Amino acid sequence: MQIFNTLNKIKEPLVTIQANKLKMYVCGQTVYDYCHLGHARKAVVFDMIRRWFIASGYEVTFVENITDIDDKIITRASENNETIYQLTERFTKYMHEDFDRLGVMRPDIQPRATDYIPQMLNIVQGLIDKGFAYQALNGDVYYRVRKFDGYGKLSGKHLDDLCAGERVDVDENKEDPLDFVLWKSAKADEPHWDSQFGKGRPGWHIECSAMSEDILGKHFDIHGGGQDLQFPHHENEIAQSEAHNGCTFAKYWMHNGFLNINDEKMSKSLGNFFTLRDVLDEYQAEVVRFFMLRSHYRSPLNFSHDNLVDAKNTLTKMYQSLRVYNNLQLDKAKIDWSNEFAYKFKSAMDDDFNTSLAISVLFELLSEINRAKNEELANLLFNLANLIGILTSNPEDFLQSGSNVDANYVNQMIEKRKQARLDKNFALSDEIRDKLLSEGILLEDSKDGTIWRKI
Repeated sequence: MQIFNTLNKIKEPLVTIQANKLKMYVCGQTVYDYCHLGHARKAVVFDMIRRWFIASGYEVTFVENITDIDDKIITRASENNETIYQLTERFTKYMHEDFDRLGVMRPDIQPRATDYIPQMLNIVQGLIDKGFAYQALNGDVYYRVRKFDGYGKLSGKHLDDLCAGERVDVDENKEDPLDFVLWKSAKADEPHWDSQFGKGRPGWHIECSAMSEDILGKHFDIHGGGQDLQFPHHENEIAQSEAHNGCTFAKYWMHNGFLNINDEKMSKSLGNFFTLRDVLDEYQAEVVRFFMLRSHYRSPLNFSHDNLVDAKNTLTKMYQSLRVYNNLQLDKAKIDWSNEFAYKFKSAMDDDFNTSLAISVLFELLSEINRAKNEELANLLFNLANLIGILTSNPEDFLQSGSNVDANYVNQMIEKRKQARLDKNFALSDEIRDKLLSEGILLEDSKDGTIWRKI
């Protein structure tokens, strides 16, 4: 298996630290608002990657954190006149609901930053002891960026090219404008924890260093997240962890590409900001997931109404072909990998999770199924697709979902139309068909009777 390592900017063979075991940490949500589409893409991408590792025989430990303390959380809780715990609990619940709908598996371990304050303080103290950090006059503790020789190795940025204005406001408390905060001195009425540095709270970057080290160890296999986290978040994690522990932090780094809206960056100021919840109220969750997996995970992804409609139509074709097979069995262990379609699917996935190519293989298989009317191949399609979390619905459920129409009402109308046709009352038959069509219900006649689906 080859994966693109952002750290080295090349595809590399996957060689885990422990044979057949894989430890993976992915940066999760800051829970103060509903998840947006960018969050959804990250969740779907790393869920797909995790599923493929499992399918490939690895014993996977998948860790994704929750950031439940930061400036935005404090501000939002104050605006709402509630505690940060009340705010973060509510939006953690909403996050789980939305990701569950997308078919994203829950993490094996989902640590919350506020449960790891002692571990963070231990790292901060260790960095001070080694000369990599210092406490300023205002009580904040900062990391000395220029002392770490490897700074910039993930993002490719060079210290001489980094201006203070690109990253942070100029702060007279810092020794150097590039230094970043590890521990923030508490302001009046802010949540805080007691520490050897005084009352305060952690900086954002130190959270993931502490959680990943405590759960997975000082050196683990894969660290992942969205492309926007490469700098400064992941760069700062490397600087903290490697300076503190004296060893390589994560062996491989993986980042998914950006998501744009109608070819523009998603932004509230541009009026093109969509929460995942709103999108899932309009489109079936599996359609959204399928849309996101049709592109390679590192490529930019353009979200638009037309692209989602196309994804829905394409997925519908797959389900229509499977609808006629009543004995499909989900048993991924029985996939015959010597089959040419299974082999090509595996080759695509083993080449840095090329879901775009893998899905094209599924459609080659679909064409053969439609030609040969072969239930064994239909079962293969069903099982291969399930490996990446698509074709997970019952075909009838998928084809008839997304509608508030009462299924009993539709079936009654179908019976009424059937009687009209027996009575040779074709005008009434056409009237019923057209009425249902106007309500978004398409009837499909065959020798076995009439079935329907939502359009």
